[in-house]
Amino acid sequence: MPDEKNIILGASGLTKVFGFGGTKTLAVDHVDIELYEGEVVSIVGESGSGKTTLAKMILGLISITEGEIYFKGKKRDIRSNKKRQEYWRNIQAIFQDPFSSFNIFHKIDAVLLDCIRMRGGGRLPRAKKIELMTEACGFVNLKYEELTNKYPFELSGGQMQRLMIARIFLLKPKILVADEPTSMIDACSRATILDMLMQLRNEIGMTVVFITHDIGLAYLVSDTVYIMEHGRLVESGSADDVILHPKEPYTRRLISDVPKIHEVWDLSTV
Repeated sequence: MPDEKNIILGASGLTKVFGFGGTKTLAVDHVDIELYEGEVVSIVGESGSGKTTLAKMILGLISITEGEIYFKGKKRDIRSNKKRQEYWRNIQAIFQDPFSSFNIFHKIDAVLLDCIRMRGGGRLPRAKKIELMTEACGFVNLKYEELTNKYPFELSGGQMQRLMIARIFLLKPKILVADEPTSMIDACSRATILDMLMQLRNEIGMTVVFITHDIGLAYLVSDTVYIMEHGRLVESGSADDVILHPKEPYTRRLISDVPKIHEVWDLSTV
């Protein structure tokens, strides 16, 4: 990462243990990570590697067993609701399952208006709010007039993922954590969603963190790649270094597991 970039978020010795006594599970094991302004990062690992748990700690959705998180050079403090809300103005997420990402009792207007309120626009005139919501929907190729007074469950999966990106357009956070954002939608929608995320990143300069098992996606979009296995970071570096010149056997296995159309698939490790 170039020297002129500033670290927006850092984690030191980040650890998460679930359970007690003999039932304890070490989900994340003393992880150190640095995210730079405007950087695209991928945290890659199989199911159960701890990558989503790490993401939830970064987002402030679950407690930390051990370690510290630093945001903009200061130790993160989200102990009060007010401080937590302030932190969430700067860091947002897009989750894997669009069908469980929205409150089914809240109409789309309420979802978007809440974003405007979080950015301090609660007192704006109604016409200005509609203008902002129309602009955000237009960014993701949705028409606000076709969405107003509807509920999210009335949309398709791809439309709901685009609505989540419209939320990010309105919130303009410093960091976006995208946890498998394309795994539940078709290939055409997948490419569209990735293009929208990259365009948004370029427009507002936010840091994007992909949580994924797809090492091909990581290579395509990332500046930096972290490889997680059993709760630990086993390899990290630029996308070219990690994917083209892997040092760890686990990284090499992840790469070898990517199916290649022009080769006979080896299913012996499945």
